[in-house]
Amino acid sequence: MLLRRSVITSTIFLLFFITQEAVISQLSFPAGGFSIFLIITLLWAALSTPEVAAAVGFGAGILLDLAPSTSGPLGHWTLILVLMSYAIAFFSYGDENMRGNPLSLILMVTLAQVIVLISYLVTGFLLGNSATGFAQTSITIIGSGLWTLVVTPLMLPAVAWLHDLAFDSRMRI
Repeated sequence: MLLRRSVITSTIFLLFFITQEAVISQLSFPAGGFSIFLIITLLWAALSTPEVAAAVGFGAGILLDLAPSTSGPLGHWTLILVLMSYAIAFFSYGDENMRGNPLSLILMVTLAQVIVLISYLVTGFLLGNSATGFAQTSITIIGSGLWTLVVTPLMLPAVAWLHDLAFDSRMRI
């Protein structure tokens, strides 16, 4: 059962990662655009237990660290996504009002995505990565948050269905 869940989850994340790197990152959106891969990672974490969310954050972080579009030290994305995935699952786990309400999921994922980008920027600065100017960085983070707020409601039904496909009802009881 664990092997089945791992294979299905890995396949889903690899497909979304390839879509992000091959299609979405090649398009030019105003104010920075969005990351479909971050959105699915954070949605998946919000729908999972904290342990599963940390494992998903680890796998997604490794993929982002190895992505050709990422510049920075290996493990940077992994650290941030493990912590944020665990935190988002911890806050939503056990609270059916949070998990059952699409609006709260959308707002939580949007806020988490903005926090992920800010923490990536701050920890990157501490690690010695160069960054753009404050105004451009602020526009990109705010624009990415707004794009996430627009795209997340469109992805939520599909991600919830895929999550239920990977974790059948016996897992949730």
